Amino acid sequence: MADVPSRQTVSAVLDRAAASYIDAEALVDGEVRLTWLELRSAVLDAARALVGMGVQPGDRVALCAPNSAQWVVAALGALCAGAALVPINTRFTATETWDVVRRSAARVLVVEGEFLGRDREAELRALSPELPAVVRLPVEWLASDVDLPELAEDQLCDVMFTSGTTGRSKGAMSAHRQSLGVAEAWAACGELTSADRYLIVNPFFHTFGYKAGILACLMTGATIVPQPVFDVVETMRLIERERITVLPGPPTIFQALLDHPDRGSFDLSSLRLVVTGAAVVPVVLIERLRTELSLTVLTAYGLTEAVVATMCRPGDSPETVAHTCGAPMAGFELRLGERDEVLLRGPNVMLGYLDDPDATAAAIDADGWLHTGDVGVLDERGYLSITDRLKDMYICGGFNVYPAEVEQALARLPGVAESAVVGMADARLGEVGVAHVVTAPGSSLSADDVIAFCRERLANYKVPRAVEFHPALPRNAMGKVLKTQLRKENA
Repeated sequence: MADVPSRQTVSAVLDRAAASYIDAEALVDGEVRLTWLELRSAVLDAARALVGMGVQPGDRVALCAPNSAQWVVAALGALCAGAALVPINTRFTATETWDVVRRSAARVLVVEGEFLGRDREAELRALSPELPAVVRLPVEWLASDVDLPELAEDQLCDVMFTSGTTGRSKGAMSAHRQSLGVAEAWAACGELTSADRYLIVNPFFHTFGYKAGILACLMTGATIVPQPVFDVVETMRLIERERITVLPGPPTIFQALLDHPDRGSFDLSSLRLVVTGAAVVPVVLIERLRTELSLTVLTAYGLTEAVVATMCRPGDSPETVAHTCGAPMAGFELRLGERDEVLLRGPNVMLGYLDDPDATAAAIDADGWLHTGDVGVLDERGYLSITDRLKDMYICGGFNVYPAEVEQALARLPGVAESAVVGMADARLGEVGVAHVVTAPGSSLSADDVIAFCRERLANYKVPRAVEFHPALPRNAMGKVLKTQLRKENA
């Protein structure tokens, strides 16, 4: 058992899980089935291998791979080696991926060999000869005979890159105590225990899959069952075969599950809990999950900079779950600031943005309040409902899209004089992007030209699904584009 000062470190939590749960299943991925003792052994091998490659405390290890046992071992190995983990979105283009690798100054890049028909290492090498040391998954870690460092709970644990409204991604930094603190609070609210078997469809590169997923299981002894790509039939097969009890995800996956014609041929009776958010949740969806599958359904609100800030509680009504994101948790204070902006303060607000003190100062004020950019209302119980966004961000298929980033890409397309991107409601994905474009004099562009250009440079969920051309964009007296007017046009 680790001593008290390092109680809130990933290595200490892994030690406790191995000592407490021993031969219980920790990780199941196809033919791979690891007990907690075996998982700890595999993680320590990976950690020693990374130290043998020169990784030292304070270094960063970037990881770009789909959900798998290999991801879990590599990530926890990097953390136990004393490095900060930098997960990379597997949907990123090579250009976006290289930007994160370069700006994080990663000493090692762990990357999946091939995934969804792409070889990311080859793409990166075509972009730059300056890659750090590369570990290509799947790999058998060859442990060096080295000692692992002692970790401290205030040590940097991870850097989660998120796009900003300026179009430049920012790396939100969290200490070990913070990443574990939000995981512990999430697990407590969901009443997670070592009897649970947790199917993690949410991407590990996202806080929902990594912190509310892997780390929550580490804290409680729940079994980690990764799924690399959501496929409703495969999800139902896994629920039946592995007796899955917990399945968080965006509302779209639950709609797909409920509506699938073959649902009745699978035994889904082991499921007890689903947790959703990231989009509008219809009341009827909550009711159907409860009545047709006898599930506890919870909604939550968080962001990369604060991870899990509010959450509904077991026993809340369908209306509460559908219309609110719950009450504050994980030590967060919540209040509404100017224009009813949601402000958060507490021990689990990020440390700041990597190498970006100006952006950090803009996000966290002198009194420690994180300005989320979301507009909300609080009911008499202190439950939060998000009503709008000060930022222009919209959510496509559970992923945040920042229009400024798309607009920055469009600015590089010859023939585009200016553009404005807004979200439009979509029955399947929640919201999709619409690009409103003004062409330069004498230029001729089609919607297909615009979409194809974006597809080459942006992750798929960021690519606009529709394009509208205008002689000029609507502006206010100060010259600012009136995006509210554009949204009304697409409503």
